[in-house]
Amino acid sequence: MLNSIKGMETDHLAWSPFLAYFWDFQPEEVTKKGMLEFYKEIGADPLFRGFCTLIKKNYKNVTISDKTDGLKRQVIYETEKGNLTFGYVYATESRSWFLKDHPVKTEDDFKKLIYLYENLQIEKDFSKYENGLKAVNDQALLIPIIGAEMKSSFQSLLEHWVGTVDLTYALYDFPELVQEALAVMQKKSMDAVEIACDSKAESFIFWEDSSTTNLSPDQFSEFVAPEINQWGKLLHQNNQMLVHHACGLIKDLLPLMAKTDIDMIESISPPPTGNVYTYEAREVLPERIGLIGGIDAVVLESYPVNDLYDYVKDIIMKTNRRKFILGNSDSCPPRVDIEKFKMISRLVKEF
Repeated sequence: MLNSIKGMETDHLAWSPFLAYFWDFQPEEVTKKGMLEFYKEIGADPLFRGFCTLIKKNYKNVTISDKTDGLKRQVIYETEKGNLTFGYVYATESRSWFLKDHPVKTEDDFKKLIYLYENLQIEKDFSKYENGLKAVNDQALLIPIIGAEMKSSFQSLLEHWVGTVDLTYALYDFPELVQEALAVMQKKSMDAVEIACDSKAESFIFWEDSSTTNLSPDQFSEFVAPEINQWGKLLHQNNQMLVHHACGLIKDLLPLMAKTDIDMIESISPPPTGNVYTYEAREVLPERIGLIGGIDAVVLESYPVNDLYDYVKDIIMKTNRRKFILGNSDSCPPRVDIEKFKMISRLVKEF
């Protein structure tokens, strides 16, 4: 898999399903063996995307509290400038907390956010990664997460702090303040990237979730690409690689992504979840940028085995296999039959 990311010779097409969501719903007799053993059982290549972060975050002069009341939860950042409060509701079907209320809405809230990041300390913590290396003993590729927010600063505002609608208005109403917040956030993320350069990891991923569902190409070009390029340039100086997780509608972002200093796009999604196939993306991207993904999660769950065989075979036949790791895109529905993974492993071996 590392050779696949580097574009070097491989003895077979790398195939590694992304087990997010699927794993948490499996019976105990499966999970107690561990994910590495599961990959071996289904005949796939063990790739641990986003295995861990490499930093610890500590906010000075900030108190963080977490209050849960039934299916509602609040996470409160208390500062001397005022509070920022996240509001969550619990989604029982997915066993996860859904962010319903973003904390940053007004000019005053942006000032609190700036204060928060000015008081953020980033410290090195390689312990989980190093322990993971010992545990897998070269039987899996661990790709740690990079950056202070695990994604670009702008995407963090979109998803986490502000939300798509309020951020769009803020960029018109008080753009200077938004830019000031981005600047301090980007500085902290660069600190985290510099720390990552000192680790043993050869490749890193960031959970960008790029998609034109909540981001325009112009916004990507202005706010996201410059930060990604800073990360990529620094990593490449250390012979390390950058993997961009992009699981949504990226067809109109691909020409811009093609110019960034990334090495792979991970979780590229065809319809119905995404809007571009791997072989279509190959026509836009330069040879230096590879692909991970290709199998839509909805298709993986809903297609009968015979139809899935034809679907996956078509992807393999049409996609240039240099710098390509076959996988399901972004996540795996809990009800996917394990026999489907095994069938894809057999199909890959045919090639």
